[in-house]
Amino acid sequence: MSNADTVYELQNVSKTYRNEGKEFTALRDVSFSIREGEIFGIIGMSGAGKSTLVRTLNRLTEVSSGTVRYFGRDLAELRPRELRKVRRSIAMIFQGFNLLQQRTVIKNVEQPLRIAGVSRKERKEIARKMLEVVGLSEKEKEYPARLSGGQRQRVAIARALAASPKVLLCDEATSALDPKITGEILELLQKINREQKLTIVIITHEMSVVERICDRVAIIDDGNLAEVGEVKEVFRAPKSKAAKKLVFPSNPFDPSRENSRLIRIVFDGLSAKEPFIADLVASTGRKVNILSANTKSVGGVGYGQMVLELPDNEIDRTVIIEYFKNKGLAVSEVER
Repeated sequence: MSNADTVYELQNVSKTYRNEGKEFTALRDVSFSIREGEIFGIIGMSGAGKSTLVRTLNRLTEVSSGTVRYFGRDLAELRPRELRKVRRSIAMIFQGFNLLQQRTVIKNVEQPLRIAGVSRKERKEIARKMLEVVGLSEKEKEYPARLSGGQRQRVAIARALAASPKVLLCDEATSALDPKITGEILELLQKINREQKLTIVIITHEMSVVERICDRVAIIDDGNLAEVGEVKEVFRAPKSKAAKKLVFPSNPFDPSRENSRLIRIVFDGLSAKEPFIADLVASTGRKVNILSANTKSVGGVGYGQMVLELPDNEIDRTVIIEYFKNKGLAVSEVER
């Protein structure tokens, strides 16, 4: 991948906060890159360090060590005027919308253009075009208080797009919305990404958000980069403990034996019609106990997953695991 294809490159980024003689390390030696035009997910549980990480992307937080490059330029080396210019190319939307309550929808969308000194006529034209993009043209004279949560987030997206940014940072942007509205907002972001080639960074604690629209994902765990990769691959075969915790089925398992061995198998929509379990029994004579099974869409592709309890006999276990691997399924150990 050439530098021209890279929006962000983080190298060994660490951040330590110091307060009243005490130290707290929010990020430790984090390195990854974000490609131009992709939807990149940053996921972690509360307190993992993802909010600190996203603030390093526009230098709202200074790193303690390491480098954050934006289109090849080290953010730490930018002078105030250069930094302001860079920040204007990086838009943000938040969980709380951050709209001006005393201004109409169209005035909210015009706000960044007003700050940039765009003429009244031009900013109104741009604002109306952005409201059309997010499907809210008929609401331009309404006030935020009269809008639903989903509509307010659409206004926030329109405002973010008004200044023609190169990057859109979405910090827990759907956390305050119900599942149906969340789906609509994610579809809108995907449409904007596809049509405008806008690089979008999604910061979230919900794996379902990442699975739905992200191309790649970085998993942050207690300030460390636990794993980074294509979302489909992380879902199929998570390597780190943090990734497994995020992608494995959340429903409780009920194995028949206290110390039994559990595995997770993953198959895509094309192979889902094959009766794997029945074929396993027919071809090997071995049986498994199905503890969990579900399907989901990851990046627009249907996947199924099962958690299976294996028999006690080690030879039987080996035969079963080899059978699934030979069928092209992803097999992972389930820790309890």
